[in-house]
Amino acid sequence: MSSRLSRRTWICLLASSTALYTVAMAWGQEPRDQLKEPVFRVTKRIESDERKPNHPLDQAIKIAEDGLKRIRTEVADYTCTIVKQERIKGELLPTEHMRAEIRNRKTGETQAAQPFSVYLNFLKPDTIQGREVMYVEGKNGGKLVGHEAKGVEKLLGDVWLKPEGMLAMRGQRYPITEIGIENLVDKLIERATSDRKSDPKALSTQVRYIEKAKINGRSCLVIEVTHPVQKPYFDFHIARVFIDDQLQVPVRYAAYSWPTTPGGRPVLEEAYTYLDMKMNVGLKENDFDHEKRFRQIRVARQ
Repeated sequence: MSSRLSRRTWICLLASSTALYTVAMAWGQEPRDQLKEPVFRVTKRIESDERKPNHPLDQAIKIAEDGLKRIRTEVADYTCTIVKQERIKGELLPTEHMRAEIRNRKTGETQAAQPFSVYLNFLKPDTIQGREVMYVEGKNGGKLVGHEAKGVEKLLGDVWLKPEGMLAMRGQRYPITEIGIENLVDKLIERATSDRKSDPKALSTQVRYIEKAKINGRSCLVIEVTHPVQKPYFDFHIARVFIDDQLQVPVRYAAYSWPTTPGGRPVLEEAYTYLDMKMNVGLKENDFDHEKRFRQIRVARQ
């Protein structure tokens, strides 16, 4: 692997996405300017011909596997603001913002064991501001717990839902069990491996690298995978992963389907952006105790 590639740690293996869940629920905070939908600007472009593997996705898979190993050994937890937009049943839904606190699963072999844990709270849009949701793997009968802060549903108090049930999945592409950068990279490896098998000669697979792209003022490497020709075994036309140059983790993933008309623009299917990411902040078990956490939020609002 070249020194250029070894610095990047990540790759776009595109596909079925990231796994970001947003049945979620949040507490009321005024959105800040930095929560605006991000736009990237290309300052330098590097074609993948500089690093010819046997298949365009070979190097991607290797780098992603190395990155996944690093997450599992070096990243215990993180906090961030997630900006997401998804197309559900052909309709592109409004952009949503949520604060997230996530603990990665640890088995205890080399460090203290901890279950995969998620706390989400919504910042906007106003119609769902104030929702909260929490999920801890292996606890609460495998269910998530959440509550609304507005409307008639507020009167229901805390509700318990199966993550993949109809109510929890309403307006969502993925369940809460698939949220986070570890799950994202794992899914991308799976999809890239499948795409490589489906297109072994890379007749419709292109990979390029874009350096010094700007997203919310931060410098990123963008790795882009394109399938020019639509095939039933491809999940997307174009997909991009933005890797923060300083943090060396993905901070944005976006996937587009093929244009609906000749010469038309690619159609956005899903986009997820991680803002203000802080890793290894020391989240504790109490941070994912819904009785204590939800009560603290309610008291703070009074």
